[in-house]
Amino acid sequence: MGFRFRALSLLLLLLLFLFLLGAAKAEDFYNISNVGSSKQGRGCNLFQGKWVFDPSLPLYESSNCPFIDPEFNCQKYGRPDRSYLKYTWKPDFCDLPRFNGLELLSRWRGKRIMFVGDSLSLNMWQSLTCMILASAPKAKISIVRRESLSTVIFEEYGVSLLLHRTPYLVDVVREKVGRVLKLDSIEGGNVWKGMDVLIFNSWHWWTHTGRSQAWDYVQVGNAVKKDMDRLEAFYQGLTTWARWVDMNVDPRKTRVIFQGISPTHYEGKDWNQPRRSCNGESVPLSGSLYPAGAPPAVEIVKRVLSRIRKPVFLLDITTLSQLRKDAHPSTYSGEGGGTDCSHWCLPGLPDTWNQLLYAVFTM
Repeated sequence: MGFRFRALSLLLLLLLFLFLLGAAKAEDFYNISNVGSSKQGRGCNLFQGKWVFDPSLPLYESSNCPFIDPEFNCQKYGRPDRSYLKYTWKPDFCDLPRFNGLELLSRWRGKRIMFVGDSLSLNMWQSLTCMILASAPKAKISIVRRESLSTVIFEEYGVSLLLHRTPYLVDVVREKVGRVLKLDSIEGGNVWKGMDVLIFNSWHWWTHTGRSQAWDYVQVGNAVKKDMDRLEAFYQGLTTWARWVDMNVDPRKTRVIFQGISPTHYEGKDWNQPRRSCNGESVPLSGSLYPAGAPPAVEIVKRVLSRIRKPVFLLDITTLSQLRKDAHPSTYSGEGGGTDCSHWCLPGLPDTWNQLLYAVFTM
């Protein structure tokens, strides 16, 4: 009896240990937001904090950066206020390092950094190129922009900043029936191989319907459907991406980052102003909590990242971006009529995303 009891106790302890080990391992992959503990004296969660006014901002002017698309160039297209340019993110228990583009070029010398995803990846990619150029205004650069792959090269440093436009990460293939979104196919991932840093993003296009939907059918295995629950489709597509990371990424050579879910501000009820949208907003929300809470896609991202065997850092931009209802192009976009509460002005909020990216590499 005593032997059986001790054996059962040891088995239970072993199972508890394995459970805790697995939980810790999952935490390593998608909640690695505590950085700089050796330098700061305590762990620093970069993504918990508040917005504070900083008169020294912005880090660059849109008129001095050749990379900004009209849809993000709010000052050029008539936005009358500049207060939205003057806010910096302040984590609760540490300070973000001041962005230094020259230091980043030195760290990335000879390397290839690729953003992969939709127009929010474009937003962040253009922001980073502008920020680096402001630090090195005399740098010799070359620009190649193709249909789905664009590259900016800082030639003196051999640093290539690439953008691969692929909004679903998984493949959309033209077949006889039409455009098919293949949730378990990711042949487009061949473009990502050999990069030193990969920064992924997806979600924005998964909710599109009607004419703005980029596919006609969705395929899972051998089953082809006209439609399906979009959160479930996102989960399955992101799971395919996670499988690609596990099979193709060597962490000794490639750093993988997932750019978190970027929020929209079309519904003022989300921040307790039901008759408003982002149009006319000029200041961030105060405090550190967003009344509507996180979008459901955030939980999908964390669930998938928790199961990846390879290390992936979540750049958890969702809550801090939700507080910036003031930072969208709204009606000041060169893309024509309408109100854009999805993308972000440049200079603007994506500069903070890149400051956080810089902190990940330097703190």
